[in-house]
Amino acid sequence: MAGKGRNCVPCALRQKIHAGLWQETISRFRENSMAMVGLYVIAAVAIVAIFAPLIFFHDPYEINLRQRLLLPSGAHILGTDAFGRDMLSRIIYGARISLLVGLIPSFISMGIGSAVGVTSGYLGGKVDFILMRVADIVIAFPSLLLAMVIMYTLGAGLSNIFIALSFVGWAEAARVVRSQVLSLREQEFVEAAKAMGVRRRAIMARHIFPNCLPSLVVLFTLKVPEFILAEASLSFLGVGAQPPVPSWGLLVSQGKEFIFSAPWVVAFPGGAIFLVALAFNFVGDGLREALDPYLKR
Repeated sequence: MAGKGRNCVPCALRQKIHAGLWQETISRFRENSMAMVGLYVIAAVAIVAIFAPLIFFHDPYEINLRQRLLLPSGAHILGTDAFGRDMLSRIIYGARISLLVGLIPSFISMGIGSAVGVTSGYLGGKVDFILMRVADIVIAFPSLLLAMVIMYTLGAGLSNIFIALSFVGWAEAARVVRSQVLSLREQEFVEAAKAMGVRRRAIMARHIFPNCLPSLVVLFTLKVPEFILAEASLSFLGVGAQPPVPSWGLLVSQGKEFIFSAPWVVAFPGGAIFLVALAFNFVGDGLREALDPYLKR
């Protein structure tokens, strides 16, 4: 029992150290007022999008040509579009699509990029050369153009948007992770794990990858608005979400011909894209300052 107690002391100490580091990180993040504002905006948009049917009573798909292009009023707070559909309801429901397009491809691309980056950086040699050359090829193409090619090949649709954006986003994550792995693999704790006979797969998964998470978290918060803007661009060009799906980019595309006669049809969904993208960038900057020891205030 005494031996068991002695073995638990380092574990308890390690847990206290990790808890202290997380508390310090959260405290530094809270000190960043712009990051907190961004976090509140994202939380508010997500909550409203999730509970939209309980909050708003207008059907975002209901067409009423007698009420087309109405000015913002008490009945329709943000006005109506060319088919008489309530703009506020369509923007709220469109938040679901835009947030999914931002989050799901970001998770997928971060997962693929992490696996490629850790493998490439730790193994080195020919494996590193081949994987990084493939990543260079992906990065060399303009991301929006490459996504358009994939969408034209696979066809328009939400699931194909996930595939296209995940494909264009993994290479940057792989580069970021690889650069960190190249320095981490020379650290003493990795050498100690090798000396103890720990397998390479376990070293990469348990010792190296967790130390790359802070950078991945920051990159994730920056990828989400990038993918939201990419989806908006694809929808604007006609290869993204298809009618009657109320995607923000599609709302802007459908309202562009009324930009002078009914500017609210374009201004409100465009403002929603701008607001959410700015909020994610503020959160990303706040996390970078909180997680990077060289940027401690």
